Amino acid sequence: MSTPHNAAQPGDIAKTVLMPGDPLRAKYIAETYLENPVKFNTVRNMFGYTGTYKGHKVSVMGSGMGMPSIGIYSYELYKFYDVENIIRIGSAGAYTDTLELYDLVLAESAWSESTFALAQAGKSGDIQYPSDSLNDVLENAAQKLNKHLTKARIHSSDVFYHEDNVDDHNDFYQKHGCVCVEMESFALFHNASILGKKAACLLTISDSLVTHAGASAEERQTSFNNMMEVALEATIQL
Repeated sequence: MSTPHNAAQPGDIAKTVLMPGDPLRAKYIAETYLENPVKFNTVRNMFGYTGTYKGHKVSVMGSGMGMPSIGIYSYELYKFYDVENIIRIGSAGAYTDTLELYDLVLAESAWSESTFALAQAGKSGDIQYPSDSLNDVLENAAQKLNKHLTKARIHSSDVFYHEDNVDDHNDFYQKHGCVCVEMESFALFHNASILGKKAACLLTISDSLVTHAGASAEERQTSFNNMMEVALEATIQL
């Protein structure tokens, strides 16, 4: 049966879901990489598709921006659609000059000041972890495609804009070891943990808070293709 946010019926969604933030990126992945993609969701324009990649069934669905949004969609996928694996694929801003534009980052953990886990399940703590086995599969896929991954802790932030009186990128890097920032993985990892499922996060550096470099729209698309292809290659092993 459908949920308030997803029109899919049982069996419409694969066991493994790739989850970009942007639903239009989900559409791009489906139309570019999947064979015979079928759209299973248009509710709130959060597009979701299921098709095959090299003969393996896989789904792709947008998550929206921020932890409340991915928190809803990932929970429903795990709880009501029997999804086992969600791989978030998204963009991130670098907190250190050791990361350059278009570098791929595989999250080893997600630090956050968010109260998402506390509000959702009474869980305290500011770090959430991905599935080690899912990360191993992503590493293997990257090696097969000759793509370098940086494995590190990331920052999952509740805000995109902040005032000058709070910690900045250098503080998050120095105090917490976060090499880059995004806005979703802490909630995704939490949901996977409480529901006994698997989650991972693969990111492309799209801009730098240190050097202020940023990718153009065309450059982002090309660099994001590398990330998408690693994630898709990983689905073959799941």
